[in-house]
This record gives sequence, C-alpha cells and structure tokens, in this order.
Amino acid sequence: MTKQKKVDFVIKTLAELYPTIPIPLEHKDPYTLLIAVLMSAQSTDVRVNQITPLLFEKADNPYDMIKLSVEEIREIIKPVGLSPMKSKGIHGLSKILIDKHHGKVPKTYKDLEELPAVGHKTAAVVLSQAFGIPAFPVDTHIHRLMYRWNLSNGKNVVQTEKDAKRLFPKDLWNDLHLQIIWYGRQYSPARGWDLEKDIITKTIGRKSVIKEYNAKKKP
Repeated sequence: MTKQKKVDFVIKTLAELYPTIPIPLEHKDPYTLLIAVLMSAQSTDVRVNQITPLLFEKADNPYDMIKLSVEEIREIIKPVGLSPMKSKGIHGLSKILIDKHHGKVPKTYKDLEELPAVGHKTAAVVLSQAFGIPAFPVDTHIHRLMYRWNLSNGKNVVQTEKDAKRLFPKDLWNDLHLQIIWYGRQYSPARGWDLEKDIITKTIGRKSVIKEYNAKKKP
C-alpha cells in the first residue's frame, strides 16, 4: 500500500468512527480553553474537567483571575498535579492578557507561546479548537500512532507534527488531530493494546511494531 493510500485509509476510517468529534476539555471560550489546556499537562482530561468548574466558578476571565492569589489558584487546582508551576502560569498569563492583549486570548503562535507555561502544543490546541485556525497539536497518542502507522519515524513530536502536516490535507488538520486522539485512547492505547481491535494499525501498521506485538503475544 502506498503512503497516500495509507493516508486515505486513515482519513476514511476515522471519519466513519468519529463523524461528530467531541472536544476533550470542557470550556466556553478561548480563555477557559487556554486555562484548561495548560492544566492538562501530565494530567488527564477527566481530572481537568472535574477541577476547571471549581476554578471558573471563582474566575472565568483574566480580570477575575488576577484578583485571586497564586496560592488560592494553587489550592483549587492541586488535584491536577504540577500546581505550583500551573498556578503561577495561570496568574501570570492572565495579567499579560490584560496588559498586552486587552484581556483577549491572542490568535498567533508567537503571542501565545510568549505567555507563561504555554508551549507549542498548548498554543496549537487553542488556535485549532478556539479559533478554527488550522493546526496539528501532537500529543502522546498522535506521536505513538503516527509511528505505529509508519507515517512518521517517532524521533520526536516536532518531526511528527511536520510529517502530519505534510501528509494530511490542511483543511482536515483540526478534525484529524482530535479523531486520532480518540482513536488512540479507544483502539490503540500504549497499555493493554489489542491489535485485533486496532483496524488501522492492523491494516497499514509498521511491520516491526506488528512483529513485536505478535512476539509478545506468543505463549
């Protein structure tokens, strides 16, 4: 199967599995999405979705957020982990949004990545999910699957993002990155992986990955 046919198969299969695509992190506007994505680092979406309502009840905009102290924010978000760094980031970026952007979340990688605790992936998620700007945020699921599907060499997330953007049509990036995340969670996880249920990897997967899987499954 040619690489283009593999890409077409991925697009077709994901479209059939996920005709409507749920957004993993609950939010109501670009600011609440930005905070939720920041909080999701090394945590789960489920845990973040449990904690963000408690934080947003007190402050769902930068003006209210800076009225809270860093310590108050930290106490609320402790369950998501890395709370010292995240609370400083939330308070700091809220102040910068007010001082430099009239309280609005900016729409460029450059401006977003200048905010405290906001990296390239967080910026990409905000651009794609809040503003509909084509982006391809690469998380651990996408990184793993692009390697399993032999569509990237697995060297690093930077290379995986480049490969994804090169292979998939730009107008599909925003849907595809979410569809791949859901597929990775449901059909191709890092742990407890069942190749028989993973139709994409089973059909187009890297031979060495499938060989290794089958070797481990042998009694």
